[in-house]
This record gives sequence, C-alpha cells and structure tokens, in this order.
Amino acid sequence: MERVVPWKELEEVVSPVAPSMKPGQLGGRPAYPVSVMLRIYLCQTWYNLSDDGMEDTLYDSESVRRFCLGGADVDEIPDERSIRRFRHLLEEHKLQEKLMRRVTRMFSEKGIMTKNGTIVDATIIHAPTSTKNESKQRDPEMKSTKKGNQWYFGMKCHVGVDAESGVVHTAICTHAKEADITMLPALLHGEESEVIGDRAYCSEPDREELEEEGVSLLTPKKKPVGGELTDSDKARNRKLSGRRAIGEHPFHVIKNIFGYTKVRYRGIKKNSLHLNILCMLSSLYLKRRVLLAS
Repeated sequence: MERVVPWKELEEVVSPVAPSMKPGQLGGRPAYPVSVMLRIYLCQTWYNLSDDGMEDTLYDSESVRRFCLGGADVDEIPDERSIRRFRHLLEEHKLQEKLMRRVTRMFSEKGIMTKNGTIVDATIIHAPTSTKNESKQRDPEMKSTKKGNQWYFGMKCHVGVDAESGVVHTAICTHAKEADITMLPALLHGEESEVIGDRAYCSEPDREELEEEGVSLLTPKKKPVGGELTDSDKARNRKLSGRRAIGEHPFHVIKNIFGYTKVRYRGIKKNSLHLNILCMLSSLYLKRRVLLAS
C-alpha cells in the first residue's frame, strides 16, 4: 500500500480542512501532520479497528508504527482522542466521498477504468440486535429484511462497479429493507452503454427508460411459469453470471479481507461514509498489481 495508494493526492483533499497549528503556537499542542493521520485512518480501516484499538496497535506493532509514523518516537504516537477527532473531521466535511472520487478519477486517468459498463449489486451488513445499551433499543435507522428463509437486521450496501476493471465508482448505504431496484439510477455514472445486474434489477420500466438513453440493462432470464429455460437462455445466464462475478469481488475484499461484516457506527450516514473508504481501498487492493506495473 505504500506504493499503491496515491498519498499526495489524498493529502491534497484533506489538507484544506485539517488543523494547521504550528509548533509552539498557543492554544494547545501542535497538530499531527495530515500524512500521519491519514495513514493511521487507512490502517484502522484495513484492520477494522476501533479508535482505542488503533492506538494500541501503534504501540504494539513496530511495522504499523513505522508505516504510519516513519521514525517518530513512541511519545509522538497520537492517542485515541486524536484519532477520533481526525475521523470526525473527515465525516463533518464528507471527505470520504471526495477521497473515493479522487481515486476513481485516478483509475480513469490511467485508463484502468473504461466506464463502458456498470455492474450493480448489493450486500447486507449486519447491525447489533442487542438492546443492552444506553438507549435500550436497537439502531432505529437499521431495519430487518428476509433473504431466502433467513432474517437479517442491519443496512444494505449498494455499489456501482466498472464492468471491465472491477473498480467501485459509486457506493450508497440504505437500511436493509430497501429494494435493490430503487437504487439503480443512483448507482450509474451516466457514461455507460450497458448495465449488468442480478434478478433483483429485472424491471421493465427501468429497462425501457435506459434503452431510450441508449443503455442496455442485462439481467438473467427468468424461468417461464410452468416451463423451463431454453438452452440458449441457460448459456446466456451462465455467461452473464461470469460477468456479474466481477461486481462481487469488492464485497469479498471488504468482508473477508478487511473483516467488515458488522456495522461499526450507529446510523446510516457514518456507515455510508465509512463504506466509501472501504470501497476505495478495495479497488486499490484489487488493482494493486496493475498500479505497481504502471
């Protein structure tokens, strides 16, 4: 990640709103450099750590400390309050969305992201169901939904993924009960010639509307009532499934590698901003070899 993440470009996004207190200035201790706090924040996201967990990791792991702080002394390690304040700063100015857009633009400038097509997909992220908290209730912004014969409580992450490269260009969070099809227009960037999705996006009105704009909506063929799919339809569905699989890769990275299977914050807004960073980092992870080669 030292060589893959565009650190200078990301620092340029954060620097205009970051504290600029100089050493020796009255009013408190000097602010930590943006480069240090940004590295800490991304490490915290990669390893799915809390604010105090990240502080402990900086003390316990020499490799993480060297990556984030360089040759700084242990006495210069930011505490959990500093880490939390930096995260709140990003949330206040919605910088997570800006950071993701900056990385997406980098992929486009390098020719990695073609924008010819978009894969739309969604996944459920669990939220705590316990009421053993200060308010004695579950998060009111999260809802339950049924998938198959199983009930889930939490939020739903909707993403728009570049069909050729697998780079996530749009990420939106809703409660888990929100239907996938309702988020289709918001997941498109407007330059694609085709949109690929699963059966949840089989909507004739949306298909007709997209076709009027010259965009094809490709979804699996459904079984006719009382009949079977033809061999050509089965072959088409298999081919489409292979293409749709690219849209599942970011979810694999986010859930299985970054360990983000349960929401970290209360409410949709904070988790939605956090999802933007997760999607940005998943794209960098998936395309790391291409970036290193370029």
